[in-house]
Amino acid sequence: MIFRLGFVAMTLELENCSPSGTVTYTVYNKIKDEAGKRAKLDRVAKSNINNTLRILKNSLALNIKVYRLTSKLIPLATHGDLKDWDYVSDFHEEFQRLGEYIIKNNFRVSAHPDHFTILNPIKPEILESSIRDLDYHVKLFEAMGLYDYKYKLVLHVGGLYGDKESAIDRFKENFLKLPHRISKRIILENDDKCFTAADVLGICEDLKIPMVLDVHHHRCVNNGEELGDLLERIFNTWNFEPDPPKVHFSSPKSEKEFRSHADYVDLAEFMEFLHISKKIDRDTDIMLEAKMKDRALQRLSAELLEMPEIERLDKATFRM
Repeated sequence: MIFRLGFVAMTLELENCSPSGTVTYTVYNKIKDEAGKRAKLDRVAKSNINNTLRILKNSLALNIKVYRLTSKLIPLATHGDLKDWDYVSDFHEEFQRLGEYIIKNNFRVSAHPDHFTILNPIKPEILESSIRDLDYHVKLFEAMGLYDYKYKLVLHVGGLYGDKESAIDRFKENFLKLPHRISKRIILENDDKCFTAADVLGICEDLKIPMVLDVHHHRCVNNGEELGDLLERIFNTWNFEPDPPKVHFSSPKSEKEFRSHADYVDLAEFMEFLHISKKIDRDTDIMLEAKMKDRALQRLSAELLEMPEIERLDKATFRM
């Protein structure tokens, strides 16, 4: 079993390299002239795209090929007052350069729209806003030339709204109405409060979409299901995808703040998951959601060197 490690968006190894610079609408609106407003947006967006390329170049030097793009690449892109902004054309060269680097070096990149982006709301305006946000994320992939559907968007099911079964049915109904260019990108993750790994697995099997197992979330909410009893079915949802199954892993910050992510990954917890996964013996990509980002990955990589059953193939790739 070969597994690769990845990290989320930010690097702590490079100075002045945030890919998530923001412009609030309040700040934007205080700028009086239109040229000044656009210059502010252009400056921050170009910095975000170029810093993402810097992060990927640094990641490649560390053999890290699994990476999650920030959702904040283009500030205010989905705000109603900027719906006519053609940011794809404005930053064509920057997007093209970034996408070419991703494709040339075979990065596995994804994005994870925030928890406000859901497909099972009761209010139609929330659904409309969510689809607008999904469209924005897909536009980013397309602007980079990442037309292959292997570049994915991770979603949660959404809210319970007092009736889990109805909430699931509403998710399925709205998912099936999505444009193909969006629906083919979506992979579904279990959350830490509402929808268990078993719930999400059932949805993914029905809709024939891949499932991202979040190990930490499974520990937060389950109905007594053992991970080992679900894992092969979860991995099988990836059978028709070009990439191996993807897993999210983090450790709890503390007993009191169990749902929050710790700075680093607990080695014993990680090894426990690997031993469960080894029984299936399938290659896997593991996205670390630790607060210390790429530093957490490098620490875990060094710790895994001490494990006799683990062979390190490079700094982010291992065989068990």
